[in-house]
Amino acid sequence: MPHTANRRSFIQAASLAGAALSLPAAQYSRVYGANEKLRIASVGTGGKGWSDLNGVAASPEVQVVGLCNIDSSRAHLGQAAEKYPNARQYADWRKLLDASKDIDGVLVSTPDFMHAPISMAAMHLGKHVFCQKPLSHSVHEARQMQLAAQKYDLVTQMCNQIQSHSAYRTAVHWVHSGLLGKVKEVHSWQGGQPSWPRNIPAPQGSDPVPTTVDWELWQGVAPDRHYKTGMYHPFNWRGWQDYGTGQLGDFACHILDPVFKSLKLGSPTRLTVQAPALLPESWTDRSTVRYEFPGTEYTLNRSIPVTWYDAAGVLPPRERLGSVPTDYKLPGAGSVIVGEKGSMVIPHVAMPTLFPVDQSPAGELPVIEGVDHYTQWADACRGVGQTTSHFDYAGPLTEAVLLGTIGIRFPDQELQWNAKKLEITNLPAAQEWISKSYRNGWEPAWV
Repeated sequence: MPHTANRRSFIQAASLAGAALSLPAAQYSRVYGANEKLRIASVGTGGKGWSDLNGVAASPEVQVVGLCNIDSSRAHLGQAAEKYPNARQYADWRKLLDASKDIDGVLVSTPDFMHAPISMAAMHLGKHVFCQKPLSHSVHEARQMQLAAQKYDLVTQMCNQIQSHSAYRTAVHWVHSGLLGKVKEVHSWQGGQPSWPRNIPAPQGSDPVPTTVDWELWQGVAPDRHYKTGMYHPFNWRGWQDYGTGQLGDFACHILDPVFKSLKLGSPTRLTVQAPALLPESWTDRSTVRYEFPGTEYTLNRSIPVTWYDAAGVLPPRERLGSVPTDYKLPGAGSVIVGEKGSMVIPHVAMPTLFPVDQSPAGELPVIEGVDHYTQWADACRGVGQTTSHFDYAGPLTEAVLLGTIGIRFPDQELQWNAKKLEITNLPAAQEWISKSYRNGWEPAWV
């Protein structure tokens, strides 16, 4: 029988939630007065960028002063311009930053491959940054974003917004409370089937570019490519190696987040990936990534195995899930944390469940209240509180995820990782994928 949370035992004390969820945070001396408006600009205003913009702008202490999108149609720049008519409008993010004296913070909600170039440029100008997940397109970029946030002492937040949901915060609290005992292993998965392209060759030929789209600006730092209707912009870029990070990059920064938070994981020491042969330009449709991390105060042994699975309908082996009953229906995406005393199922965006039922003498478990991931960043920029997915946390999480995407290129070969040196020590061919090249004239400036 499962042991689920009971709302009657809701924990409202901020001190308890804060203690359960605390992590080392960036410094926040570069902030604006608590009585001043935070002036923000959004790069990428359609799709997820639309919800990011509205999420941050929901704070009454935020003023939207700049909007940027390479697509001027209503679904992209148009609706944002209608809602925020006093904000300046741009197609080119570089021009937005050139005129950024009145901008305090920048939202980056573009495809993955442009996260780091835009975020780095903004941080070099002293702008606080709220960036979509995954933090970057390469491991090197993730490390650079972390270092830039430290160097310029900025308030940052990666948008793995489910981290702030009550369900994920509660899962973290239960682990920190010792309900599972010391943790032995973790299994995380995304068993859905994405709608974007995967495991296919690049399309041939070209189509006319819509009059609302600046295709040159959309390509940004990536190699030149012909426009194809519906194949890249506005959504299907996720399936292409030049632009996205595949199923692993799309979901792992969400689903692995409560695992990293609850166990206080950092960088893995090694990983091995099982995946089919990768085509030259698109991502595979399945992978299994077996990580090994150094043990922490919450783990049983000196190292902790964490396994990630993604493929349509895939689920982890039932015999590895500890006290989870074999007839219990696992969610289509989520994690199982296996401890000495029991196992916890963390569905993707749903309350966790403990097995067996005798984990709490009172028969009830505390629920940790959710917070607003968006306004948390806006408040922290103004000196009120701190962010919980700042780049000191999100950087190592992203690095681990993107090491998995490198492992996909080298199936069944162990990658040994030296995080301090940013080096895959045993496989020179894999090390070449830690960083990437950039289109001439678009090279980012590093710290």
